Amino acid sequence: MEVSKAFLNRELSWLEFNQRVLDQALDESNPLLERLKFLCIVSSNLDEFFEVRVAGLKQQKQTHILETGPDGLSATEQLALISARVRRLVADQYRCWREDLQPQLAEQAIRFHYYPDVPPLEREYFEDFFKKSIYSVLTPLAVDPAHPFPQLLNKSLNVIVQLEGAHLSTDLGVVQVPRILPRVVAFSQKREGDDFVLLGNIIKHHVGALFKGVEVKGAHMFRITRNSNLYIDEEEVHNLLHAIESELRRVNRGAAVRLEVQDDCPEDVVERLLEVFSLEADDVYRIEGPLNLVRFMPLALQLDRPDLRYKRFTAATVVSLEGDADIFFHIRKGDILLHHPYDNFQTVVDFLGQAAEDPHVLAIKQTLYRTSSDSPIVQSLMSAARNGKQVTAVIELKARFDEAANIKWARMMREAGVDVVYGMSGLKTHAKGLLVVRSEGDIIRRYAHLGTGNYHPATARIYTDLSLLTCREPITTELAETFNLLTGVSQFSGFQELLLAPFNLQTELLRFIDEEIAHSKAGRPCGIYAKLNSLIEEDLIRALYRASSAGVPIRLLVRGMCSLVPEVPGMSEHIEVRSIVGRFLEHSRIYRFENGGASRLFLSSADWMPRNLFRRVETCFPITSSKVKEHVEEILDWLWKDNVKARRMDSKGIYHPLTPYGMPFDAQAEFLADAQRRRKQKMAQ
Repeated sequence: MEVSKAFLNRELSWLEFNQRVLDQALDESNPLLERLKFLCIVSSNLDEFFEVRVAGLKQQKQTHILETGPDGLSATEQLALISARVRRLVADQYRCWREDLQPQLAEQAIRFHYYPDVPPLEREYFEDFFKKSIYSVLTPLAVDPAHPFPQLLNKSLNVIVQLEGAHLSTDLGVVQVPRILPRVVAFSQKREGDDFVLLGNIIKHHVGALFKGVEVKGAHMFRITRNSNLYIDEEEVHNLLHAIESELRRVNRGAAVRLEVQDDCPEDVVERLLEVFSLEADDVYRIEGPLNLVRFMPLALQLDRPDLRYKRFTAATVVSLEGDADIFFHIRKGDILLHHPYDNFQTVVDFLGQAAEDPHVLAIKQTLYRTSSDSPIVQSLMSAARNGKQVTAVIELKARFDEAANIKWARMMREAGVDVVYGMSGLKTHAKGLLVVRSEGDIIRRYAHLGTGNYHPATARIYTDLSLLTCREPITTELAETFNLLTGVSQFSGFQELLLAPFNLQTELLRFIDEEIAHSKAGRPCGIYAKLNSLIEEDLIRALYRASSAGVPIRLLVRGMCSLVPEVPGMSEHIEVRSIVGRFLEHSRIYRFENGGASRLFLSSADWMPRNLFRRVETCFPITSSKVKEHVEEILDWLWKDNVKARRMDSKGIYHPLTPYGMPFDAQAEFLADAQRRRKQKMAQ
């Protein structure tokens, strides 16, 4: 990886993260269908990378913006390095498909057939399937002066057809594969195992039926990725919801940023496509295999082959809420820590569900960044409003790639009587908070849920996150003030415990780091341990370098992008960076400062990135309960002990497996085993 003296390039660092995802597809110790899932995730990640990051760099290049980041690389230099790295990554990805996964799936009787090799009986079925179910929804589009090149949708699968015949006005046609059709089609007759043909191959084989009286010289699959950035000036729009809806319709036809073609596509056809989409040679990727491996994800998740997946588990229940159990009683006894997915997210769902029905609850306030399509969280908020409670939902309409879903929820909740607001102008609301206001005799008590992850029951089963249920003052009061900032017109005046971006989170983190430097110089216990998804904020990185130079030991567990350069003598020799990519997506953010022996421990919704610290509303809250603190410390210890899934980053930004000392230790596997032990103990009580 190209580096400056002090900073790694964020885009190249992200690509190294995607390489670690691919490593899980290559890892034969993982179950076969899980490896296929990881292979699909690599493609999905790359799509988003091009839609957002590469698109942004292309705009910088086209508008001649000469600014460079802390790594010193211009947009043009970054695009060249990205192109080279992505080509190596894609080559490795498709080699994994062709040489490892596809043959091994076939050995397990999960077969993907090349259409001309399909048995005769199935060929008859697919020919009939094409006539009855596919043909009528396809539209052949000529490409000539009277028929301009069609505005193909972002990430759609297409066939470009070479034509030949007398009196033709063009030698090219295009067929867009409708998204309504399944991308993978099963055989009609069930044999031993599962047999499939790709929809694109069926269409490609029969495409001549769409161009009658014309000879089809060739048909080639291709795919376009477009710029999907939203551009909305909140100061200039009167209705943010309608503005985002309009923008969503536009981005599906944004400027092209990548062209993928199958490797058999002739060069002259590729050149025509590049010309049509105003792309350059570096923007085309020839693929030796199926375009868009994401199409295999439903099979990876839904095929009835439990023998080829991770063993299913049942999450532990920290607080039993069966029968007439009162969640508020349990919270009053002391703070409750939940470690998802090992601890059941249903506890959070039940907390809100009880609040919605409890006659003593007066008000509920919640932030929603992402949630599921059948969200019980949203249903409880609407139920609470119908029950006469004051309910406020702060919905982030600009949550990338979830904009349409959040618009739908906003409308439904408003109709149910929920006060729906969209946060502070110019800032995304990424904070994760839920506040319940309850009348208890002569007092009004607040209960809070704060977390590192979204209120999304589905992702709570596959993302690792930490969350806290508490009724402790002053944190519940400060969360209430945070909601006042989000929904009203207030000025942030500082809190006693809760740290809030973009107001004071970054400056307080810098202060904590400086205090560790002072402790080191005074000979007191010192140290920093941060678990993050990304670390790219320049001032914090420089502060960590200062701390390292002062002798402060620093552990950084960074799942994704990391611009910090570790283990450089005289700059960062006391900093070690590791990353864990495993069965679950590491998503929790934990900050720990030794503080002279009186350690400070925080959970947060924020990564150490400019967008989180300066352009989003983020929460960071302290852990003060000794019992909860001990639990989080154990989580950090186990994660650093991992020598199976963990990788250590060198000063060039390359990640290496750890050399195991003693017994192998897979932290996620150990958390699962611990959850099962706790579950059995509760059942035995």
